[in-house]
Amino acid sequence: MVGNLPPLNALRAFEAVARLGNLGAAGRELHVTHGAVSRQLRLLEDDLGVALFVREGRGLRLTDAGRQLQDAAQAAFVRLRDTAAALRRGPQASALVLGCPASVLARWMIPRLDRLARDLPDITLHLSAQERDFDAGLTGLDAALLVAEPPAPREWKVHVLGSERIGPVLSPRYAGHAALAQAPTSRLLEEAVLHTTSRPQAWPNWLRQHGLEPARLQLGTGFEHLYYLLEAAIAGMGVAIAPEPLVADDLASGRLVAPWGFSDATGQWWLAAARGNADPRIPRLAAWLQRELAQP
Repeated sequence: MVGNLPPLNALRAFEAVARLGNLGAAGRELHVTHGAVSRQLRLLEDDLGVALFVREGRGLRLTDAGRQLQDAAQAAFVRLRDTAAALRRGPQASALVLGCPASVLARWMIPRLDRLARDLPDITLHLSAQERDFDAGLTGLDAALLVAEPPAPREWKVHVLGSERIGPVLSPRYAGHAALAQAPTSRLLEEAVLHTTSRPQAWPNWLRQHGLEPARLQLGTGFEHLYYLLEAAIAGMGVAIAPEPLVADDLASGRLVAPWGFSDATGQWWLAAARGNADPRIPRLAAWLQRELAQP
């Protein structure tokens, strides 16, 4: 099997260039010369028989094959780093490695870590931000906290923590706040709303629930990740669609308002683990997370 892999040094150079966008930055990260990185890329392209980059001005742009390899290489290196970190911690640390989407980690999980430590003092977490979808094996993780739609992969044992609830939110600093705060939901069709490419169906699904035609929706500024979308809403850039738990603290503080409330969506909050994982901490963590999500 090892013989079928591309040269590993070349893969490492490719991943760095794909992530950083140019040869010089990759060379500095890897502590090798610009020319050495270039030679590794040529070696990898020769081995695979495909072009991975095309020149674009002074930079490089990934080809379709390059993007495909980037996804696989980044996932593999992340898993290797996480596994190596767990091994370095050693069995005495016995931290439970929990993966979360970055927005869930930053806006919901981290603010509750003090309470978790008080309520479950024997459970130590190692939190891993996940930018991509979780793989079926949850590689490198003991469990994953996420929002998803059934059915779950057959390889997972899922603890359902609650229903997903979403709704439009905006800041009192937004120029259109006064007009929107007392308006019916149909008024949103006159707004160019903020949106995220990671949840493209959030706005259409919410509009259908409220008897509005998604085709009339005007999309304004888009963001790759939900975290940035919510930061933009707090900054007063416009109306965003958000899961209720991720904005609960902002609503309580007045940084955001939700004039039309929240309604059940098609997703669920899950704590997922590999089906064969019998770690007794996982159901206890699931029960705690379920209670936290039920808090108003």
